[in-house]
Amino acid sequence: MADHFSGPRALAGPLCDICDVFAFPSPEQPGNFTLVMNVFPKAALSSFFSDSIVCRFRVRPVSIAGVGPAAAFAPGQKEFTFDVTFAAASSLKGGDPQVQEAACRTPTGEVVSFLVNDDKGMTAKGLRVYAGCRSDPFFIDVDALRELFKTGRLAFKNPGTHSLAGTNVLSIVVEFDCAMLLASGRGPLFAIVGETITSGKLPIRLERFGRPEVKNVLLGPRSHDSVNRTIELRDLYNLEDGFHVGPDYREAYRTRISSNLAFLDSVDGKTDWPLDADGIHPLTDLILADFFVVDVSKPYAEDSFLEIERATLDGRPHSSCGGRSLNDDVMDALYTLYVNGGNGPRISDGVDQATAPASRVFPYLAPRITAQDLPESFGDEVADATNSYEAGDGPGHVHQKFGRFQL
Repeated sequence: MADHFSGPRALAGPLCDICDVFAFPSPEQPGNFTLVMNVFPKAALSSFFSDSIVCRFRVRPVSIAGVGPAAAFAPGQKEFTFDVTFAAASSLKGGDPQVQEAACRTPTGEVVSFLVNDDKGMTAKGLRVYAGCRSDPFFIDVDALRELFKTGRLAFKNPGTHSLAGTNVLSIVVEFDCAMLLASGRGPLFAIVGETITSGKLPIRLERFGRPEVKNVLLGPRSHDSVNRTIELRDLYNLEDGFHVGPDYREAYRTRISSNLAFLDSVDGKTDWPLDADGIHPLTDLILADFFVVDVSKPYAEDSFLEIERATLDGRPHSSCGGRSLNDDVMDALYTLYVNGGNGPRISDGVDQATAPASRVFPYLAPRITAQDLPESFGDEVADATNSYEAGDGPGHVHQKFGRFQL
């Protein structure tokens, strides 16, 4: 589920739960770069952001540290940080609908203030910013993925079932001039991580997000991990610095990720990723360096997810901006990489787009979905489930359907 419901902490406090992070050149204003963070899976139409959480984008220059089988990326120390914070929602006058104020602090310390759910967002001090309830852009067939882990074989159908159809998230969009990064004399390759942290004098990292489906697909399932099978690793992993995983649990993460990568390589009946002399899958350390890699000098392009990583693995120059745009079919890209290493046909879960595709106009994410907006093809069952959640079934309902992704 990308990063939806990615551990006990996220299930207990969904307002800190990062659903997804996206990073792509602006399709509307060439020369600008766009960062998107979605939080609060299956948000209700009336949901607001937490006033106790900072939503943070961290950007560092990155260099290619190895190619081919030793493909690796090394982040630098210089960091550009965009912090988005929220005031408590309130009514301007008694009986009026509640509104929420937000602020984005730039890497230079300037602050841009704006209102949540203002579709125009705010343009000021070299930024375009937006926050509000939008349609969830992620798409996946969770039941088919669960069946794959259960049976050890590819279980995808065409068409598949979009497990998040008709759901909403709380979205943050920050767009800035790439010259802000390039003026440092670094680049054009940069690494990007999204985080939610507690506000106040004692900041604690609650969630962090690099590439999609590291936690739920590669760290969540335990049955193939013969060393750490009883340990829930995802909350520990969320506490780690995305640019530097500490030594205390690093080997536990490596073993879990490697075991699930090896399992996924086997589901088509052949081995495309032979393990090394220590029994570790060759993609393990590349994935554990868990951040987006983008080239800000390249133009906007859809389906560029993993292109820079794949080019580095192949020992060739990359040709795209990399990162991840809102319409990218990341699950198909991940399945193809993990299962056959690109040595066979593209592997698809049969779900090719979100409930509503993103646009090329700021703030890019499709407007929030109501039951009345759903296409008839999604059927009454999805609309009923969405209405049930908004009526108060809440995280308990989500926990039953998605949270226990222990395979």
